Amino acid sequence: MSICRQLSRYMALPMLVLVSERPALTQQAPVSPEHPWRYSAQQQPRDAGRFSKSPSFVDGEKTYSLVELIDLAEAHNPETREAWELARGQVAAWGVARSELFPTLTALATSQTVRREVFFGSQFTPQTIEAINATLSLSYTVFDFGARAGRIDAAKAQALGRNFSFNDAHRRVIYSVEQAYYNVLNAEGQEEAARASLDNSEAVQKAAEDRLKQGLATLPDVLEARSAKAQEQFDLQTTLGAQKVAHGNLATAMGVPPTTEIHVEPISALQIPESLSQTVQQAILRAFRQRPDLLTDLADIQIANAKAKQARAQFYPSLTFSAIPTLQSVFGFQQNYSAGHVTDLAGQLNLTLSWTAFDGGARKNNLEEMKAYVRAAQAGAEASHDRIANEVWMAYANFETAIGQRQAATAFLEAASASYTAAIRSYNYGVRTLLDVTNSQRVLARARLADVIARTQVLATLSDLAYAAGDSIQPDARRSHR
Repeated sequence: MSICRQLSRYMALPMLVLVSERPALTQQAPVSPEHPWRYSAQQQPRDAGRFSKSPSFVDGEKTYSLVELIDLAEAHNPETREAWELARGQVAAWGVARSELFPTLTALATSQTVRREVFFGSQFTPQTIEAINATLSLSYTVFDFGARAGRIDAAKAQALGRNFSFNDAHRRVIYSVEQAYYNVLNAEGQEEAARASLDNSEAVQKAAEDRLKQGLATLPDVLEARSAKAQEQFDLQTTLGAQKVAHGNLATAMGVPPTTEIHVEPISALQIPESLSQTVQQAILRAFRQRPDLLTDLADIQIANAKAKQARAQFYPSLTFSAIPTLQSVFGFQQNYSAGHVTDLAGQLNLTLSWTAFDGGARKNNLEEMKAYVRAAQAGAEASHDRIANEVWMAYANFETAIGQRQAATAFLEAASASYTAAIRSYNYGVRTLLDVTNSQRVLARARLADVIARTQVLATLSDLAYAAGDSIQPDARRSHR
């Protein structure tokens, strides 16, 4: 009993150590809901810092065009790499399914030694048997009424769907780069307009101060001019902040840190389209042919049909052939007798006909489930068909609206510029009041802003149309939309 007590005492000691160390080794819940959870450096996931990116592929001294930015994003954005790996994996799964059309050959080598006492005569005699076997197992499904074909068709359609998803990932990356790029152009154009408006407000302030010195203006006029200048300075700072955000969004769309410096072509270097050579119906039909998300839905219909074919084959028998030749070498050793040895080729040939006669309705319900999936996939494709047509229609209408707004903004800017020039000139001659000048200056600032927005809106809506029609994944179409 004393030995048992000592053993229990020594066994309890490590158990106490484990219990005492458990809070330090396991995950603990937060102590209260009032404060965030405080964690130590040891509790931080080990992979937390492994996602740091290097913007080495972006040249900080180069001015990039939209096409160059898109090419870089397609090569380095992790979303395209993820879709690519998934597509490769599904192609491999298709290869696994196709392998069922071929026989399976397995080689097996075994060595076994058995020693035992054998009762022989009136006594037990030691006996040792050593057996060395080399076996080949050949198995092949002769027919299964389309079960393998259904699995192969499903895997093929899944691989096709993954490829379309890969194209759709490129389409999303291209679109995000285009939108971020045009937002940068819009922000830089607004900065240019804000600086021009600030220059105008400074000119108005100087004119008011000069006239005050000459006794031709009042102090309220000067204060009004200074207030207008301060407002323009405030608007400039707001524009500069928006420009930083736009550059960060572009860098993120490229797949690089938002602090990466990326120089882009100014909006003045881009050609603004004035019309489209295609009709909306042509754009809709083209979207039906090349939109990868719609093609993915069509692949889902093929997958559902293939699985229904596989479920239907379960109602019929399957025939499997197998051949198992075995080369066997056996050695026997028995006390008081000479050793024995034999080598022989053994094996078996099997034909197995398997048919489930009754399963409680499992096959029937499985088939009905697959048929429901077929109908659901068809309905989903029809819904995508209608949604895509509406998206193209909306993008086309928005582009036409942007074209009209661009023309109106051009006329607005020309009229506002002429009005401001006439107002400041008349003010210097004492014909107009400072209030007239500041009003015309504010109108000119709005006109400059409207012109910038209208120009970038034409390009942005054109990219919307290319995205809706699926043109963005076509390199030639992408370059023609610059």
